[in-house]
Amino acid sequence: MRNDKHIAKQFRKQGESYNAISKKLGIQKSTLSTWFSELGWSQSIKYELSQKAYYIARKRLRLINKKRSKMWERWREEARKDAIREFAHLKRNPLFLAGLMLYWGEGDNKIENGRVRLTNTDPEMIQIFSRFLRNICNVSKENIRPSMILYPDLDQKNCLEFWSKASGIAERQFYKTQFIIGRHLTRRLANGICTIHISSRQLKEKIFTWRKLYKQELMRV
Repeated sequence: MRNDKHIAKQFRKQGESYNAISKKLGIQKSTLSTWFSELGWSQSIKYELSQKAYYIARKRLRLINKKRSKMWERWREEARKDAIREFAHLKRNPLFLAGLMLYWGEGDNKIENGRVRLTNTDPEMIQIFSRFLRNICNVSKENIRPSMILYPDLDQKNCLEFWSKASGIAERQFYKTQFIIGRHLTRRLANGICTIHISSRQLKEKIFTWRKLYKQELMRV
């Protein structure tokens, strides 16, 4: 055991980790920890090894993130190319144009968040946009998640039925209702506010590309 301890110290002085020494000598790491715990130079080696491991991990993470970023950019570029190919036959479709214009005016315009989101108080606008998503963008009903914002004196059940019928989306798919809390707690809107949500950066890339292409079409008129 004494000879093992001497050899273990030599390995440690060479900068070997507990794991490496344990594998080479068949000595448990708990035993090595007992041998080295009071040795100042061993603690310095431990710190150096941890810093090296941290540096390697950070470098590896940067490489992974860089690779992942390139992958996502290729994926987004494919969505933009698809949108360009589809625009030629969609641009004369009334539902396509209606949905696109609704999103241009009322939709979420921050592309980085990857959320296709439109908010309105008009049930017909919600209905048209929901149809646009389902019939033009091929989004399944299961992936469309509406939500409501209501004043406290509105009946939640009635409003849920109202917006479910308008959107064509089942009540069970609605997010939790938010209630307006402020100075005016009485009814300001008969059925509150409805928002349509879809989490899809791919779809958002396509909508933004379609909007850009249609704006170019309008500029040529």
